[in-house]
Amino acid sequence: MARKLAALLPDLTPWRSSRDFRLLWVQGLVAYLGSVMALIALPLQIKDLTGSPLAVGAMGAVELVPLVVFGLYGGALADAVDRRKVIVATEAGLGLVAVVLLVNAMLPHPMLWPLYVVAALVAALAGLQRPALDSLMARIVPHDQLAAAAALNALRWQTGAIAGPSVAGLVVAYAGNVPAYATTVVCFGLSVLMCRRLSPVPPVEHAEKPSWRGIAEGARYAWSKPVLLGTYAIDMAAMFFAFPNTIFPFLADDLDADWALGLMYAAGSAGALLVSLTSGWVSRTRRHGLLVVFGAAGWGLAIAAAGWVSDIAWVLVCLGLAGAGDMLSGLGRSTIWNQTIPDRLRGRLAGIEVLSYSVGPQLGQVRAGAMAGWTGARPAIWTGGLACVAAVAALAAALPRLLSYDAETDEDARSRAGQTAALPGEPLSR
Repeated sequence: MARKLAALLPDLTPWRSSRDFRLLWVQGLVAYLGSVMALIALPLQIKDLTGSPLAVGAMGAVELVPLVVFGLYGGALADAVDRRKVIVATEAGLGLVAVVLLVNAMLPHPMLWPLYVVAALVAALAGLQRPALDSLMARIVPHDQLAAAAALNALRWQTGAIAGPSVAGLVVAYAGNVPAYATTVVCFGLSVLMCRRLSPVPPVEHAEKPSWRGIAEGARYAWSKPVLLGTYAIDMAAMFFAFPNTIFPFLADDLDADWALGLMYAAGSAGALLVSLTSGWVSRTRRHGLLVVFGAAGWGLAIAAAGWVSDIAWVLVCLGLAGAGDMLSGLGRSTIWNQTIPDRLRGRLAGIEVLSYSVGPQLGQVRAGAMAGWTGARPAIWTGGLACVAAVAALAAALPRLLSYDAETDEDARSRAGQTAALPGEPLSR
């Protein structure tokens, strides 16, 4: 029994084998704790200033164009320059943007328009940064440890996502926006210092300068791979139809449970954390496409249930189950991406990945906010969950190769596994 329980625990091999992985793990946790403070405070501040669900949901519309443009360009940039430099510069930019939020919150009468400007700037900087971060993993972790690394990264995000919203909800409710934004500034300052300690990660030999032609090459490659296409499409559909976070303040009002707002934001992460803490089996899994499909469908069903039930305790349980489903889908997507994409295209494909898991939530915020203004928060949530399930089923039927993906037989995964020589920069294992 003890051996069976031990087999469920996360595989720590990437933590032991790679100094840069350990450094990124800690840095990411610190940065996320700071980011989630602003993530909670910003929509609440817009709600307090306007009282409008549509105004809160409009954050997604403001963030969409910068995220698309800079996400694609960031992918090309990650293939052309030292990825470490991109990460340090964008992290510093995010810290400066947090200073703007702090200064605005300290005014006697905080202004609304800077909040939307900041949302757009954060989207642009995140779009530039995430391809460099995501494409870094296959350079610092051996191929056979990528699934374990994805599980450990998920554990990091969920730890921050539980602690952050729970604390942030209390901080904003009882101390106000200023302490929340001040915490964000401090966390990004620490994050920049840690990012500077990363080893250089130069581009592959003869890397091209960022260009639209290079971006188009990455898009053509993604379009030619049904497995990759399926991961992007399912994630975008799930987030577009069933991402209700932006209207949680209004759901809390409907349920007369303002005290539970922070818990609502944290509940999904709690479910995801449970999956991460029992993720030892992931290293032994080959059928990652099944995780993508069934995890996304489970997410949609649980979100629908969260919008349907009226007891806050059951809402939190449903949100926890939704987080567990999303975690399973995310582990499948991340592993497939790192197992199959060639390094020369990894940055550009990471830019497309940023769009797949970021554009969906941004559009989902707009959808949820607009529908909540029309029907109320709860109908906006449960109808979106059902639409998510239908969309995932349709996409899985249209792209059967995703369901049949096997890491041991897939041609691209086997090709990547055969590339054992370390690429320029830091060796894979240290």
